Amino acid sequence: MKTEKTSEGIKITEISGLSLPETLDCGQCFRWRADESGNWHGVVKGVHRFIRPEADGITILGASEDEFNSIWYDYFDFGRDYDLLKNDFSANEMLRDACAFAPGIRVLHQEPWEAFITFIISQNNNIARIKGIVERLCAAFGEEIEEGVYAFPTPKALAEAPTKRFTALGCGYRADYISSASKEVYEGTLDLESLKTAPLGEARERLLKVHGVGPKVADCVLLYGLGRAERCPADVWMKRVLSALGGDMPECVSNYAGIAQQFLFHYARNYPEKFVENKA
Repeated sequence: MKTEKTSEGIKITEISGLSLPETLDCGQCFRWRADESGNWHGVVKGVHRFIRPEADGITILGASEDEFNSIWYDYFDFGRDYDLLKNDFSANEMLRDACAFAPGIRVLHQEPWEAFITFIISQNNNIARIKGIVERLCAAFGEEIEEGVYAFPTPKALAEAPTKRFTALGCGYRADYISSASKEVYEGTLDLESLKTAPLGEARERLLKVHGVGPKVADCVLLYGLGRAERCPADVWMKRVLSALGGDMPECVSNYAGIAQQFLFHYARNYPEKFVENKA
């Protein structure tokens, strides 16, 4: 990977696999949208940026070198060699097909707090509706960082809000879960940052103690918010995939079951007919 400071921002080339549509619209995050010119814009750590795809990489418009190093390098997991991972994954035929279908997927390193709340919202929901709820939540409780663009709400803002406000935003039965989870984080009874380095089993068990957090949400938070690449969330799509794989991930994924899962999940959603017989 190479970075270059230009008059427009930071240009990144020689990337080990990155497609903005495949990465930003594959169900792992909910605050990115494409505009008519094909640029993607979203908010990360309170910073709103447009990212332009280039023939040989991407340009993060308006970003400085310090901002790239403090936010975007880790967010896009640029320190990991995805070509090497995909080569290892390709020892399995289904994973080889999945990687070939969407070779530009990367698993993002999202803020733990944002991943925690957005995946609580994701329960029994579709991506378009999740995005709408998250944007309404940000507009209602987040700090406005530029006209019409809002940071993700703080734990304090959500913990102090009446549950009925979440219901009014379309959260449904998840409103109570959001309220309870926010209070745990704000009051300090749940330290998400500590779960990044806690033994995996202990971290998962702690998340499962939160009201409204089941196995799938816990695993999504571990993978997407806490960087636990070995954790494989299993929704209805992945249950079909795992059935087709014989019940478990193949040995070739090693400690990267979560990353392998993202390729398989995206593949299964786009080719559901391949998994009909294994429907859970």
